[in-house]
Amino acid sequence: MRKPRDFDAELKALDDRARQLKQRKVQQLGELVMATGADALPVEELAGALLAVAAQRDAATKAAWRSAGEAFFRGDAKAVAHGNLRDGKGVAPGSGAPQPTDAKAGAS
Repeated sequence: MRKPRDFDAELKALDDRARQLKQRKVQQLGELVMATGADALPVEELAGALLAVAAQRDAATKAAWRSAGEAFFRGDAKAVAHGNLRDGKGVAPGSGAPQPTDAKAGAS
C-alpha cells in the first residue's frame, strides 16, 4: 500500500520556499540600490525616479537603460558613464540635476 501524500506539509514547504525567494529578491534589490550609489539619494527622490521608470513606455529609452544596466553588471564603468543615458552635457536627461545655463540667457 502506498503512503498517502501529506498535502499540508507540501503546501507549507512551497510557502516557505516562496517566502525565502521573496526575501532574497528584496535583499538583492537593496544591494543593487547601494551598488549603484542610489542609496545617497533622498528616499522621496529615489521613489519618484522609480515611479517614472515604471511608467516609461518609450522602447528606445528602455533599450538605452537596459544597455547601461548590462554594462553596469559587466563592470564596464566607462560605458555606463558615457553611455546612451547622457545628453551630451554630462547630465542624464530627466535626472533632476541642474542643467548648465547659458551666461547670455541670464543677463538682461
